[in-house]
Amino acid sequence: MTLSESQKKYLRGRGHALKPVITVGDAGLSASLMAEYESTIAHHELIKVRVRVGDRDARNAIIDELCATSSAELIQRIGNVALLYRENADNRKIIIPKR
Repeated sequence: MTLSESQKKYLRGRGHALKPVITVGDAGLSASLMAEYESTIAHHELIKVRVRVGDRDARNAIIDELCATSSAELIQRIGNVALLYRENADNRKIIIPKR
């Protein structure tokens, strides 16, 4: 799913008040963390993930892997926090405007 810039802007507005619900530490992406991430993004659709790893390249690699493995889309990345969106076709909670 490719979102337009206006749709991303809408989701950034919705995500502004959210707090990070998943935190990735030095241990990286463990199996239990990935299971929790999958259930959380399936339930909420729009989540913030805090990535606390050494450098920027490692942080970007983890965020890219989270997006790739779950077919989520990166909406915004500010510092250690990424805002991710994945539509739940069975139980939509967020109705994003058309382009």
